[in-house]
Amino acid sequence: MTTPSLAELLPIARDMTVSLSQADRFRRLVDVVGRLLPCDAVVLLGLERAELVPLAALGLSADGLGRRFPIADHPRLAAITASASPVLFAADSKLPDPYDGLLAAGASADDAVHSCLGCPLRVDGQLVGVLTADALRPGAFDGLSAEFLDHLAALAGATLRTGALIEALERRAERHGRLAQDMVRDVMEQRGDILVGASVAIARLREEMQMIARSDFPVLVTGDTGSGKELVVRNLHQLSARAAAPLVYVNCAALPESIAEAELFGHTRGAFTGALAPRAGKFASADGASLFLDEIGELPLSLQPKLLRVLQEGEVQPVGADRTERVDVRIFAATNRDLEAEVRAGRFRKDLLHRLDVCRIRVPPLRDRQDDIPALAGHFADRIRRRLGTGPVRYEPEALLMLQRFDWPGNVRELENVVSRAILRASHRASHRAAAAGTAAAGAVRVEPGDLDLPLGDSGDTGPLAAGAAQAPGIAPDTDPEPALSLREARERFERRWILAAVERAGGNWAAAARALGVDRANLHRLARSLGIK
Repeated sequence: MTTPSLAELLPIARDMTVSLSQADRFRRLVDVVGRLLPCDAVVLLGLERAELVPLAALGLSADGLGRRFPIADHPRLAAITASASPVLFAADSKLPDPYDGLLAAGASADDAVHSCLGCPLRVDGQLVGVLTADALRPGAFDGLSAEFLDHLAALAGATLRTGALIEALERRAERHGRLAQDMVRDVMEQRGDILVGASVAIARLREEMQMIARSDFPVLVTGDTGSGKELVVRNLHQLSARAAAPLVYVNCAALPESIAEAELFGHTRGAFTGALAPRAGKFASADGASLFLDEIGELPLSLQPKLLRVLQEGEVQPVGADRTERVDVRIFAATNRDLEAEVRAGRFRKDLLHRLDVCRIRVPPLRDRQDDIPALAGHFADRIRRRLGTGPVRYEPEALLMLQRFDWPGNVRELENVVSRAILRASHRASHRAAAAGTAAAGAVRVEPGDLDLPLGDSGDTGPLAAGAAQAPGIAPDTDPEPALSLREARERFERRWILAAVERAGGNWAAAARALGVDRANLHRLARSLGIK
């Protein structure tokens, strides 16, 4: 290809002088690179400890944006970060590409990247990230001059550094002068507590959190079970002026009424049988910090007036004490109950609800942000892969489509459980295939539709796997089979789902599953192997 002129890089330089959000600044960078180079994907990755994290991407599949790329696990990324200049990989390079199967332009998860270049982004000699460009066509980047790539890397690095500095300054102003470096360290230490997704619902949630976190008001977080209320509270605390202090956690549903008062407010020595020494309660432990009252709707009615006093007066009275103690605590409360209905039923005090409900955040259920499901699936895939010690996890397009079509009554928690089981099955199959082929490594783990044990009968959505299952527990009949599937493919997918459902109902006992299905156990094992289940 002909090298673009250096003048065509001017939009990147100009964007550094324009007032933009960090996300817009990064997005415009990859857009410019995508226009200049004949590529199928451009990814800007930031360095976080020993991992590269996508900040903006063009041409990457939806689940790719939720992934993290440990440098030690990806030889090409390791080569880029170790280099002092841009790296262009040969089309026949034996090094695995981190984006194989993750390019949106690919027809399937088997499409491999053939052209790859990477620019290490450095500021004052310090690595801050990586810019990669990939193409499915071999030789797509042949002819690019080293001078052009050096200029591109310098501008991209400056853009990444500029965005990070602006974000740090904004955080410092919001937190009344706290050092941005401290904030970044706090966030890094709790990197697992992130909200994944870019849907309208999750963007609105982030906006509400940014607004509310700056205040010191009590916050009531509501939402369905498994929707991520605790994650929202941890992020609120992380964004607050008290982020350097601990977030003290209390599960109100797990507090026996007999000891709940002492647990919350503390007790003196001899206050009751067994109180051999004075003990500080959760409120005293959270003095100057934040207290998270999870399942607040389960708090015993007898304790609610004392909690109200803390909210009103900032005072607690330990059990057995004749004086009160002042505390400075910010309250976060969460519940999946309708507290207004609890008030009407006499199980929750109306005045306490008013004190807690200064700021309310409703966490949207997963069914209201289904566009986030691929990114969440990618995020969970990376986490589970590390725990299992498998190769890279890739989803077949039909598997991702099934995940998006499901209603998820158990929300994000249920999605993580389903994905965990699916990856476990897929990795088991990959290991068996590798052993049969006599290879040491199983390679990529490919999650197929049959690996997902979704109870389609409860989802309100029927898909090709449900064909002919009118009487199967948890599997709904398919009245509109997918025309792209052959009869054999539809039958195999149905059989795979049917067998997995029977095994799960039998608690993993294949002999019991064979009896329930009315087949010989040996025949069931042979069928399972032929379907890739075992």
